[in-house]
Amino acid sequence: IQRMLMNQMGGQGAPNPDMPLADTSEQIYISSLSLLKMLKHGRAGVPFEVMGLMLGEIVDDYTVKVVDVFAMPQSGTSVSVESVDPVFQTNMLDMLKQTQRSEIVVGWYHSHPGFGCWLSGVDINTQQSFEQLNNKAVAVVVDPIQSVKGKVVIDAFRLINPQVTMLGGEPRQTTSNIGHIEKPSLQALYRGLNKHYYSIVINFRKNELEQKMLLNLYKRKWNQAMKLERMDDHAKRNENVMESMANLSKDYSKWIEEEMKKTKQELLVSRIGKVDPKRHLHQNVEELMSVNISQTLGAMINTCLLYTSPSPRDS
Repeated sequence: IQRMLMNQMGGQGAPNPDMPLADTSEQIYISSLSLLKMLKHGRAGVPFEVMGLMLGEIVDDYTVKVVDVFAMPQSGTSVSVESVDPVFQTNMLDMLKQTQRSEIVVGWYHSHPGFGCWLSGVDINTQQSFEQLNNKAVAVVVDPIQSVKGKVVIDAFRLINPQVTMLGGEPRQTTSNIGHIEKPSLQALYRGLNKHYYSIVINFRKNELEQKMLLNLYKRKWNQAMKLERMDDHAKRNENVMESMANLSKDYSKWIEEEMKKTKQELLVSRIGKVDPKRHLHQNVEELMSVNISQTLGAMINTCLLYTSPSPRDS
């Protein structure tokens, strides 16, 4: 289409068709700290819904940035959550300003424990109250139960103005489909997606401090090496590893015999897609040594700490 318009204009003043076009689709950037807080809050409230407010800034007409969130003391049921408490919100924002948090409220979040990401009738009314104050406000829904499978189940929504739909206009300010490749769920479509509200692309950004925080999240502490394993489980693991090492040793001896009979090229072709017994044998030896050394040292330290020498009176 752009080439046709350029030909009609005679190529004068028209943009270069080979230049990349700017992606103006609406997006919301959520920080790692905000995502962890939302998941932790939602997980603590299971099986009931919980809600909170999102702090950040509205960068432009297409971008919303979320840097932090805080929970709201709303009592919810398994299918709905109450509206926002304005008194608590005002007091919380005043306290956050004292801690150098000068961001504004860019929307709200709530959880749907176990039943996907969509907006109910109560959620739509809550979002309407937010959009009356700020038409760029975003509603984020997170499912803390389905998120334990390894992928965060989260989505962001904004309401569709029925007047714009009646006039045949586009509810969202977008000229791109980038980020909208994922198909919506049938449950969300049944609940009014693309009819009463539409989905916004969510991206995650991490700064240097957040990267360090995430790297240290599941980092093993020094005392974890002193934690003893049950002796029955430890002996069973040693037996399994030794049995595996015996089988790998037999396979490795066969590999050595084949080296004497085949050329180098024939060996490379014959070993494609097969287990390398030498490498697995080396891994098993290292694992067996490290586990047994840790178990022995831990038992010795625990014995020294828990052993109490008899007092002179007892002797």
